[in-house]
Amino acid sequence: MNKPESLRAHLLAAVPELRHNPDRLLVFIDKGRLRSTAAGGLSFEYGYTLNLLFTDYAGHPDAIAIPLLAWLLVNQSELLVNLEKGKEAIQFEADVLANDKVDLSITLPLTERVIVSKQADGSLQVTHAEEPPYTEQLESTHLQVFADGELLAEWDTAAPTGVALETPHPGPTRHG
Repeated sequence: MNKPESLRAHLLAAVPELRHNPDRLLVFIDKGRLRSTAAGGLSFEYGYTLNLLFTDYAGHPDAIAIPLLAWLLVNQSELLVNLEKGKEAIQFEADVLANDKVDLSITLPLTERVIVSKQADGSLQVTHAEEPPYTEQLESTHLQVFADGELLAEWDTAAPTGVALETPHPGPTRHG
C-alpha cells in the first residue's frame, strides 16, 4: 500500500508544525480488505480506512484540512467530486488538551488498485495503478457553426465550471 506513506509525506512537507515535529503525526490502517474478481488474473484492490492522528497539535485545523483536500483531489478524488460518497467520507474527532493544543484524528476511506500481469517468462509483474487525472470539460474558446459554407451561429464559451475524469476507452480507437 502506497497511499498512507504518500499522504504522510505530503502533510509533513506542507504543514510547518509537522515538518518540525514529524513524530506528532501517526498513521494507522483500519478495516483493511482485499477485493478481487479473479477475472483475467490476480489483480486486486486494497480498501481500508486510513486514520491520521495528530498529537499535541497547536496549529489551525485549516493548515491540515487544505493540504489533505489537495492530496485527495489527486489521489482519491471521488471523495470530493462524488457528493454521495463525500457526505461522510472524511471524518474527524478532536480531543481538546489545553487552550492551544488538541489531539486530532481524521479518518478517510482509501482504495488502491494493484495490477498483476503475467510476463512472457511466466513471472508476475506487480504495478500499483495511478488514479486517472481530471481535465477541464470545455476550454474557453470562440465557436463557429457552419453548414455548406454558411455561418449558422457563433459564440464565446464561458470559462470552464467543472472537470471531467479522463477514462480512456479500453477498446480500439477509430480514426477519421
